[in-house]
Amino acid sequence: MNNLHAFTLIEMILAIGVAAIVLITINTVLFAALRLHQATADMVDAASPIDQAVTFLRRDLQCVVTPTNGTTKVLSGDFRVGGVSSAGVAEPVAIEMFTATGALSDSAPWGEIQRVTYELKDSTDRSAAGKDLYRSVARNLLTITTPEVDDQLMLSGVASIKFSCFDGTQWQDTWDTTSPTAVDTNLPVAVRVDIQMSGNNNAGPIEMVVPIDAQVRTNMVLTATTGN
Repeated sequence: MNNLHAFTLIEMILAIGVAAIVLITINTVLFAALRLHQATADMVDAASPIDQAVTFLRRDLQCVVTPTNGTTKVLSGDFRVGGVSSAGVAEPVAIEMFTATGALSDSAPWGEIQRVTYELKDSTDRSAAGKDLYRSVARNLLTITTPEVDDQLMLSGVASIKFSCFDGTQWQDTWDTTSPTAVDTNLPVAVRVDIQMSGNNNAGPIEMVVPIDAQVRTNMVLTATTGN
């Protein structure tokens, strides 16, 4: 008779133990990777609205147009900062500007210059902390009635937003090129934006400074004279 060889009970127990240890290690690594993936995805999702809002803000400020000379300001003008009222927007706006960021389209009769405002509104979710930051856009600048405004939700959970204007010497919390008492009716040299998010008191505000390259030499109406 041929000799039959088989595993002993101790060898079976050792094999099962080693297999169990390997499975536990694989399970730990797998779930750790899943938790890391979920945490990274949450961080990316949280940062995406902030990056988008900052990108829109920077682009609007970089493409701002200079105030129109004279009293009639139709297609450009009116750069105002500091809790001002804007036609078609119920809430006080933090900034109102005319900027050349409008998208041209064959199906839309509007030009590239549009009026853009940024303001905070109460969140529709009453349980959410902070307010919602909206970007309101008016494309029809030639209307004789209240312009139609397109409200775009940019960011939620905002505690405050503040714009400061640099006049070349110091930062100003308010700016109004339409004010009859304004010393300088031109655009500021730079604009600083401070956004404070809610629910995280230890985190600093989101800050950025945007230089304004669009400047005019004077706010006076120039007249041309011709001679014989």
